[in-house]
Amino acid sequence: MGIAVPPDLVGFAESAGLSAVPYGAETQAWMAAYLTFTTSLFGRFWRIRDQLQAGREIQEVTNRTWTQMSTTLTSLADGADLVLAGQTYQEIAANVAEHHGLPLVTLHHVPMRPNGQVVAILPAPASRVAVRAFDWLIWRLSKKLEDTQRGALGLPKTTGPSPRRIAEQGALELQAYDQVAFPGLAAEWAAWRHQRPFVGALTMELATRADEEAAAWISAGTPPIFFGFGSMPVKSPADTVEMISRACAELGERALIGAGWSDFDDVAHADHVKIVGAVNYASIFPLCRAIVHHGGSGTSAASLRAGVPTLVLSVDGNQMIWGAQLKRRLKVGTHRRLSRTTRETLVADLRQILSPEYAIRARELAGRMTKPADSVTAAADLVENFARVRRFV
Repeated sequence: MGIAVPPDLVGFAESAGLSAVPYGAETQAWMAAYLTFTTSLFGRFWRIRDQLQAGREIQEVTNRTWTQMSTTLTSLADGADLVLAGQTYQEIAANVAEHHGLPLVTLHHVPMRPNGQVVAILPAPASRVAVRAFDWLIWRLSKKLEDTQRGALGLPKTTGPSPRRIAEQGALELQAYDQVAFPGLAAEWAAWRHQRPFVGALTMELATRADEEAAAWISAGTPPIFFGFGSMPVKSPADTVEMISRACAELGERALIGAGWSDFDDVAHADHVKIVGAVNYASIFPLCRAIVHHGGSGTSAASLRAGVPTLVLSVDGNQMIWGAQLKRRLKVGTHRRLSRTTRETLVADLRQILSPEYAIRARELAGRMTKPADSVTAAADLVENFARVRRFV
């Protein structure tokens, strides 16, 4: 079994026992371009010039890596039983699978096939139109590259967005999130239930060196509020810590800050604040009173499974989807753009989600979430069956 990952994640993949090869751009380079693109798309969609500039930036990264990704994956898939790809650059994987005549599995961490649930601020018909428009935009941005790839693989040029072609190709589209997180989606996709099964979020739940230290600090006082921004860059760690510290002091709460990919090493902080590195969310989140995070799919799943109220401070479009979902449909938290967050808004948002009704709803929803081990087992069984018989269960 081989896996293709960004160059800076090869070591991580190998630590899990997989044979890994470099694939595409470094994570940070791609995420910086993607962040600019989705922030513009979701935050300033009426400013066409901004859209075009953001599209060009992500296209520059894509232009540099598309051919390498295609070549790498074509070689890696030769003789394989199946091609499994995530949402990002799914077109490349779909073309390689078609070239080799292999079954294709795509892994979705948020609903990204046309549906009326994913854009919570829009009526269902408008949500479907928005997703189709997004698919069309991505296709137009990548059409030249994709057609070049397909030509090299002996395939005809594209005539429409890849999501439609992937569905028509008969791919298994694993929905790696809980259906309870998007009420009504399972019913809307009833005709696709075998092709788009919900398996729940996939996580390794790895222990970290900071877990024991964090748990000990938590047990020494009242349950804290956890703050973490994952892979999202924090412009000023010092200002961020000061804002969190002052907001929690005003509320009489303690704060546990997970540094994520940002550098908090030399940031001074008060006694009611603790800064740690990466922690195991599965073990730490249930010990906290509330969770504040960027709204990534994995972190959102962890906070929902923990049964703890959540404040999402989003940066990109995917995170805005989760933030809106937690706020508007699930009512287990609230949401605000990180760029619009101040000490005053942070105090107000925390005071809101710390009210008892949010904790009650969060605990009730957690009881309906898929257990991590069950998610992994379900996903593995579906993939193995699909590789063997190429039929949906």
